[in-house]
Amino acid sequence: MEYTVQRLARLAGVSTRTLRYYDEIGLLKPARVNSSGYRIYSEAEVDRLQQILFYRELGVSLDRIKEIVTSPSFDEVRALREHREKLLEKRRQLDLLIANVDKTIALKEGRIEMSDKERFEGFKKRMIEDNERRYGKEIREKYGKETVEKSNAKLMNMTQEEYDRATSLAEEIRVTLTEAFKTGDPAGELAQRAADLHRQWLSFYWDSYTREAHAGLAQMYADDERFTAYYDKDQPGTAAFFRDAILIYTGMKK
Repeated sequence: MEYTVQRLARLAGVSTRTLRYYDEIGLLKPARVNSSGYRIYSEAEVDRLQQILFYRELGVSLDRIKEIVTSPSFDEVRALREHREKLLEKRRQLDLLIANVDKTIALKEGRIEMSDKERFEGFKKRMIEDNERRYGKEIREKYGKETVEKSNAKLMNMTQEEYDRATSLAEEIRVTLTEAFKTGDPAGELAQRAADLHRQWLSFYWDSYTREAHAGLAQMYADDERFTAYYDKDQPGTAAFFRDAILIYTGMKK
């Protein structure tokens, strides 16, 4: 079966503008353009659009999706299996949060008692699973399985006060790093303040701190495109700047 832009947009639940944009960037080209100038899509394009929407649901950027689906080694069935696993992970995370909400409702209605620790278990478990999905392989290879599991255990055993402080530190790091980047000096007072705040933040998650491990993590921020995308989101170059600041802070700058 063949589809025009309008019909495919209705079928997939996306806008015609989205499909035209995908065509413009070379992500989803129509099978052909008919004599009237209309884009015509075949089953192959329908399959690709489904893959694109799966990846978008999982938060993958359009540039990365294009690299994946246009690669000569792209395996559609394998990709679908990977989508399924990631969606199951996402469902497990949502199930944890739903269970947490159900418990909180029961608590408010006086049907159960619930400790402060239990109230935040769902969020902590979701954070751990999300980190495992995104960075688990690399972190385990770099720091070892035992170190990662100790870090996860430390997170699960956090008190509410500790959790609040860690969250507050993360925001303080973001604000301080933003201002430090504007100075252009990774050895400056603001940049070194951001590095010290980062060390304090790590203490809530790491079983033990070492300058070498801190420097190694900073290098990963600059080397791994996922970390770089996070830090460079508003100010390109921030990840490398933060790495340099931490290397100076830890005395590992060569």
